[in-house]
Amino acid sequence: MKKIVFILSLLSTVFSFSQEKENYNVVASQFIDLYNAKDYNGIFDLFNLDMQNALPVEKTKAFLEDMQLQLGDIKTIQFSKLKQGEAHIYKTTFSLDELRDILFYLDQNDKIGGLYIAPHKSNDLPVLKRNTTKMILPFKEEWFVSWGGTTVEQNYHVAYENQQYAYDILMIKDGVSFKGDPKNNENYYVFGKDIIAPCDAKVVKVITGVIDNVPGELNPKQLTGNTIVLQTEDEEYLLFAHLKENSIVVKEGQMLKQGDVMGQCGNSGNTTEAHLHLSLQNAVDMNISTGGKIYFDHIMVNGEIKNDYLPVKEDFIKNIN
Repeated sequence: MKKIVFILSLLSTVFSFSQEKENYNVVASQFIDLYNAKDYNGIFDLFNLDMQNALPVEKTKAFLEDMQLQLGDIKTIQFSKLKQGEAHIYKTTFSLDELRDILFYLDQNDKIGGLYIAPHKSNDLPVLKRNTTKMILPFKEEWFVSWGGTTVEQNYHVAYENQQYAYDILMIKDGVSFKGDPKNNENYYVFGKDIIAPCDAKVVKVITGVIDNVPGELNPKQLTGNTIVLQTEDEEYLLFAHLKENSIVVKEGQMLKQGDVMGQCGNSGNTTEAHLHLSLQNAVDMNISTGGKIYFDHIMVNGEIKNDYLPVKEDFIKNIN
């Protein structure tokens, strides 16, 4: 799952909604014309010296060619807002039906000193603190929370807005997650285990065709690997990542009942070993989402029954049948 993000200026996260400045309008128009004409040398000439040194012409061409391949030509561009009172962010639509935010920062000579391209994030996404839908755990048997909780110490995901409060869950026995050769996925206790729907929901996104990694290796180009996203009746979105290649048995648009098998746990995407990444989101697209807390209705935690419980790091958890 590849994301184009390129930053060459240090800008704070202060936003405002003032009017577009004419010099930015001119440069943005020039950028569009050159980009659609595939005149990457022309775009390089729009950069100031610092940008040119940081992104030499060959790297500029490679970056823009990759952008063209993924997104297509620019169809429309619309000024959205300012960042730190100066840099301009434009909502941009591309010919391959992609929507992105493009940020330009211009120096005193109206040369591009900062460029940032990322998925467009709407200003009116709903706030989702936690799930209201009652849920069971999305697996059978007892699993182990490798990362989970509401602090960075318990859960490194908390540091990332789009993944905050997400879980990484696997299975361990005698303190380890595998038996035998650690380079063999089949030796990991969780690999190939069924992943089930935690509630009634609609399948709104499926990613398939990603091979499972050799344990210890990463696939940063396809971050979530084989993936399922569900939408609940309350418009909560649940993302299940790193599923096993060719194991997903659901399709986009399909309505699921709680407990339905969706696929199997795998080792695909940006992961070093088999596990389930589970997160609650306020949008289908993880890139623009803000994560929410997931509470489970009635589960066994470390041998005790817990109700409306948020699992934390090193919990052993399972459903109560």
